[in-house]
Amino acid sequence: MLPDPIRFDGRVLFLTEDPERILRQLQGEDFELGEALPLRDQISTDEITPAFICYHFDEKLGDFPYLGLKCGEAFPVKEGSVRAGGFAVSVAGRRRGKGSSREASPYAEQCAGLRLVIAESFERIYRQNAQNLGLLTSTDFGLIPRLRRGEAIPLAEFTAGLDPVTAEIVRRGGLFPYNAARMTGDVKPPLPAHEPHPMTYAEKLLARHAVVDAAAGQVGLPAVRPGDGLFVRADWRFSHEYVTPMAASFLERALGPDSKLRDPASILAFRDHLTFLHHSMTAEHRAMGLLTVAERLKPAQEAFCAKHGIRLHGELPDGSGSEGICHALMAERYALPGQVVVGTDSHTPHAGALGCLAFGVGTTDIANAWVTGDVRVTVPPTLRVRLDGRLRPGVSAKDLVLHLLAQPLIREGGAIGHVIEYQGEGLLDLDTDERATLTNMAAEIGGFTGLIAPDAETVRFVKERRGADLALEPWMQGDAGAEYAHTLVVDGAALGPMLARPGDPGNGVALAELGEAVPIHIAYLGSCTGGKREDLRRAYEVVKAAAAEGRRVPVGVRFFVQCGSEDVRRHAEAHGWLAAFEAVGAVVLGSSCGACINAGPGVSTRPDEVTISAINRNFPGRSGPGQMWLASPATVAASALAGRIVEAGA
Repeated sequence: MLPDPIRFDGRVLFLTEDPERILRQLQGEDFELGEALPLRDQISTDEITPAFICYHFDEKLGDFPYLGLKCGEAFPVKEGSVRAGGFAVSVAGRRRGKGSSREASPYAEQCAGLRLVIAESFERIYRQNAQNLGLLTSTDFGLIPRLRRGEAIPLAEFTAGLDPVTAEIVRRGGLFPYNAARMTGDVKPPLPAHEPHPMTYAEKLLARHAVVDAAAGQVGLPAVRPGDGLFVRADWRFSHEYVTPMAASFLERALGPDSKLRDPASILAFRDHLTFLHHSMTAEHRAMGLLTVAERLKPAQEAFCAKHGIRLHGELPDGSGSEGICHALMAERYALPGQVVVGTDSHTPHAGALGCLAFGVGTTDIANAWVTGDVRVTVPPTLRVRLDGRLRPGVSAKDLVLHLLAQPLIREGGAIGHVIEYQGEGLLDLDTDERATLTNMAAEIGGFTGLIAPDAETVRFVKERRGADLALEPWMQGDAGAEYAHTLVVDGAALGPMLARPGDPGNGVALAELGEAVPIHIAYLGSCTGGKREDLRRAYEVVKAAAAEGRRVPVGVRFFVQCGSEDVRRHAEAHGWLAAFEAVGAVVLGSSCGACINAGPGVSTRPDEVTISAINRNFPGRSGPGQMWLASPATVAASALAGRIVEAGA
């Protein structure tokens, strides 16, 4: 148990917009809150721990927090400077920790000596990861002067407003000590007791999977409500190579080398992020020894999977890529309506397009889930997105989600921690591949997950991809009268192609309103949101029309095409799409996350390079130092052939 009250012996680091003020703090100067304003908002996990830092999976991470923090046009934090500064508290603005589910970010902060992080608001996964590690969090800026005075803070101030399960995890100093007590019966999570009432589809899924008695394997509650703290049984648990080694080390440190995993047949592992890293790692990072560090991840993951009998979807034997991106393969091969799927990638909600509850978890969550078979959840509220009207030809799911990300409710964090459930006639124009873009990018919205109730299209998809007949059950939809926290209505007929300006997926702008010529250097068609069958088909239609006119990718532009899985690659090859891309000058790459995670061809190498990309996020440094615009696959293909950002068909 944590001490009560808690004294924080150390300095306060304000993450400000002014790089000079950051440097002065790192050099020993202390500020009051008023002197530090304005604080940086929307600090992503890519800024807290850039992707290349996550090759480390031990206490060495403490040398690197905030290495990617962009303040103005500067990156003021250097290796070791936060640890050397003697800071115990870090303070930021709104939406702290947006983006990836990487627990390396709060773990790096903790290893650097931080014991408390304060923000106006937190992204759901980041805050849950911090709580799991025992790193305290708060949105109370009134604590700052009290900390300055050396006041000991009652533990209750860090548990106020939390559900009982989460509050007890905080009191015990993290998820491992909590679960140790839970599995021995020393602590019993209180179960919500609600009379049956109309529920959303997500609430019904959680109620059906709620753990009632862990020892007896009993699951299922009659009803749940937003705010309830639960453990839910997972049908599938998966991790990729960024996380498996760290989770394995956490597990061994907490439970010893002989810990047994629960139902290994429902655990999957993937090597999908770093298969092309050697093509893009900079000379500077090689000189830091990071390629050697990254190369430790593969054998560590393989050894863990072999030890426990876990299915590993790995690299292809000839080194030409991977079997596929983890959440893409989950949708193509595994996930089914009515299931709960958890994975160590923030884009795990990809599979929500099939009517399952799929959500991202951190390292400590997955390590515990390997042993217990369940994960903890605070039942989220649901934001309903109603798609009225039919989409115009050429308008895609990516355009729709970039439009949503620019809406004030979402941009300002009003959807943080919510289920984003899509309904309405606009779904009729979107097959499961397109729907997966909507649910996948719940991560950028800040949501708990994205979800679409299964329908005839779901049945068609499963039959097409797996040859299996699927029978939907009547309960697999929200109840009439269910309560939604918000409803956003989108007129599909009024929507056109969209872009997101560099820096954040929420920087949305209608392509028709761009009003400026934006020459490009790189066009990237790939990742989980740009490498599906339907993504490649739409891009192919653009390329086919251009080829008929004799047009090719112009000199000075590089066009990369990368499938999300080998299943997609084989389909695209059989239909002649890949040959068509190559015929106009594109470079076709093997399946992998690749440039999306700054690990493969397609990353920028200079700050002045401009990329248009079909990936899902464009935080600073996410895919190289250049300026990245986000767009739909069709827009990416059209722009690749024009040498500047243009609408398909223009």
